[in-house]
Amino acid sequence: MSRVNGYGRVDRSKTLTFTFDGRSYTGHPGDTLASALLANGVHRLGTSVKFGRPRGIGAAWTEDPTGLVQIEEPFPEPMLQASVVELVDGLVARGVPGQGRLAEIADTARYDRKHTHTDTLVIGAGPAGLHAARSAARTGQSVVLVDDRATPGGMLTGTEQLDGKPAPEFVEDVVAELAANPDVLHLQRTTAFGQYDDGFVLALERRTDHLGPDAAGARQRVHRIRAQHVVVATGAHERPIVFEDNDRPGIMLASSARDFLHRYGVLVGREVVVFTSDDRAYAAAVDLAGAGAHVTVLDARDTLPREEEARANAHGVTVHPSTVVTGTEGGTRVSAVLATTPDGRVRLPADTLLVSGGWNPTVHLFSHIKGALAYDAALGAFRPAAPLPGVAVIGAANGDFDSATPTKILWRTDGDPARQFVDIQRDATVADIRRAVGAGLRSVEHVKRYTTIGTAHDQGKTSGVLASGITAELLGRPIEELGTTTFRPPYTPVAFAALAGRERGSLFDPERVTSLHDWHLEAGAVFEDVGQWKRARYYPQPGEDMDAAVLRECAAVRGGVGMLDGSTLGKIDVQGPDAGEFLDRLYTNMMSTLKVGRVRYGVMCGNDGMLLDDGTVLRIAENRYLVTTTTGGAAAVLDWMEEWLQTEWTDLKVYLASVTEHWSVFPVVGPRSRDVLAEVFPDVDVSNDAFPFMSWQDTVLDGVPVRLARISFSGELAWEVNVNSWYAPALWERLLAAGEQYGITPYGTETMHVLRAEKGYPIIGQDTDGTVSPQDLGMSWAVSKKKEDFIGKRSFSRPENHNPLRKQFVSLLPTDRSTRLPEGSQIVERCPDGKLPDPPVPMLGHVTSSYRSAELGRPFALALVKNGRARVGDVVHVPVGGVLVEAEIGSTVLVDPEGARRDG
Repeated sequence: MSRVNGYGRVDRSKTLTFTFDGRSYTGHPGDTLASALLANGVHRLGTSVKFGRPRGIGAAWTEDPTGLVQIEEPFPEPMLQASVVELVDGLVARGVPGQGRLAEIADTARYDRKHTHTDTLVIGAGPAGLHAARSAARTGQSVVLVDDRATPGGMLTGTEQLDGKPAPEFVEDVVAELAANPDVLHLQRTTAFGQYDDGFVLALERRTDHLGPDAAGARQRVHRIRAQHVVVATGAHERPIVFEDNDRPGIMLASSARDFLHRYGVLVGREVVVFTSDDRAYAAAVDLAGAGAHVTVLDARDTLPREEEARANAHGVTVHPSTVVTGTEGGTRVSAVLATTPDGRVRLPADTLLVSGGWNPTVHLFSHIKGALAYDAALGAFRPAAPLPGVAVIGAANGDFDSATPTKILWRTDGDPARQFVDIQRDATVADIRRAVGAGLRSVEHVKRYTTIGTAHDQGKTSGVLASGITAELLGRPIEELGTTTFRPPYTPVAFAALAGRERGSLFDPERVTSLHDWHLEAGAVFEDVGQWKRARYYPQPGEDMDAAVLRECAAVRGGVGMLDGSTLGKIDVQGPDAGEFLDRLYTNMMSTLKVGRVRYGVMCGNDGMLLDDGTVLRIAENRYLVTTTTGGAAAVLDWMEEWLQTEWTDLKVYLASVTEHWSVFPVVGPRSRDVLAEVFPDVDVSNDAFPFMSWQDTVLDGVPVRLARISFSGELAWEVNVNSWYAPALWERLLAAGEQYGITPYGTETMHVLRAEKGYPIIGQDTDGTVSPQDLGMSWAVSKKKEDFIGKRSFSRPENHNPLRKQFVSLLPTDRSTRLPEGSQIVERCPDGKLPDPPVPMLGHVTSSYRSAELGRPFALALVKNGRARVGDVVHVPVGGVLVEAEIGSTVLVDPEGARRDG
């Protein structure tokens, strides 16, 4: 064990058991997985992603570029830093072999979010942050203080004096004062991971351990904080120095070793070498020596800090000036340090190598809001160049350090560039940067993308400035000219589950169901998602697959009568004295001339003249229309209408309301549909003369208003029965009972698709792709030549819209009468030798819909083909699974082209 008595803040009165790589170990409350592993002498955690080299723990917190683990129990989570994972009893983890794996089961824990508004947000509960939070609270401001560690105090070890008090007492007093103030919210274990404009900050609170949710119910919570003033007190990250084989387990940042000692009571090594070019590493050397380690300091500077050197010597630490590390030896852990002194090369046995090349202010959050950075030559780091309105950066985050002797800026030492690791997690080396520069790259942003440096979980916390410095050296340019790569949110990795919060599963995309959903379930329906709706796709009988069920349903509709739950179609109530004029401007055809009691089909286009949506329009009264849309397009069409009303046509007096859920709709379809309607609604004359095609009538059934509309999306005699959704189940059952003698068959959306496709009726969004105009679909008849203007009309005059090679809507009939062409298949010219020509192969178009037809007794497809209508009768090829399938181009109307069935 490497636990040292008299050090650390873990609760040693309690023991926790955990498993790592199949072996059982113990730790204590307050440990991280990293500290517990080090306490048990485990230094090698996994292997690197590219070269498979051993990897260990490189730091004590989120700046660790190497110590990645996979949590297995109690819930699998990949690629977590062992230094951040808080130890809990029963934890099971393993080292990561380059990369982790996602969980195979759903996470049952809850994640949520909370919105908070405050006068001042302080990020970081180190000395600077505690001072700032206390000062703001004392002026009467509301304050939110967030800090990512489990306890406040930042990098304080407990040996310092603050405000004339020992550091622990100072922290305790400030925290108590803040806790007593009702206008202060203090959140530990909360990482501010993104800062945005206008004082908006996102912070992730880790509310629980890995065993599950706490009493409040959430494992993690995203705080969405809006503050008038943001104080960034995030401290700084220690900067390593690059040398040969600097990636071995047992090599870590000097400050991290000190943190492991004072926070967890863990001595990371017994034979320790400290390689530094900065004063602050001496504190780690002295503290580790005081805890029983044999420590040697190798200082790259010629001039040493006298007081620090004297204090080190007093603790038995040997200090060597003008000495740099050039390499290491070892397997699963470093065993020796290779260095160059003024007297030559030396080899120092060691089980731990601590590195400190200075400090980089943690400016990530400041940079998120485009805060400018300036290079500070004394620090060898970038710090905020100028303040931003409403944002203050204080303490070490602003580059405020005390140092007796200037830091020597040392990015790397001599050695093999291919074994000098800059980004240890990415296995990216100095040789990679050299290749990038040799390829002509001069921007650090380009070098980053060429080498992947700074793209791992730590987002370049230890490698980013190093990469800039080394690139500058190789280019022979000042580093201040290069700058840094762009820091972007998140500051630390955030689980997708936390970002989703409670909005996942049915709460992410709510499942909308019709009033008949329970009936569909009992009938054994197979559902499909259409928009947000659960729609019955088909109703299989025992032994039927989808093809068999759909063929049966299609035959029943064409030969007798069927009924569909079409309630999901979008329905928009359009009212007002200018309703007709409004619809004329939206649709390509006239709606203002529609008579009350009649129905008209119409299409909408975007500004580019391409199809946006289609549906029917019922004129309910002089100043009232009911517009139907596609199921998936309902919300978009209503939004489109409102946009024009509110931003362009503000003079029109029109009022819109969605009534999709208010009305349930049942198409009753087939040659016996008139018989079913006549039996259920005996007071309605459903003859052709009294109830013609594309008309509607209102009636009453048992005191309930019902609207009947003679509309057909199948090409068969059909009525759409509309009723208030409260009464939908009862009316559905009534219709089924009346149709039983005629063999009425419920059918689903797949059968609906087949029936409409046999008639050449397109589905917007399936048979169109945003580049299809009404003319391309053969629907010039739906484009008014009388109206002066409507949305998209101007675009119809573009030369491209009259290009004879535009793709046009046609049918495809496989000549073998058996192959069903996969939707999306490409169409090519007929290849006489049965082989595709050498690429690039010219494409004529693609298959948009494809089905098996009971009526035709064969498969068929709809497609968009260049100049398709002029090519009816031509044979083309469709590559399917490496085979060329012959298909004949035909008209889109394959069943009852005269419309005799529809007209009844």
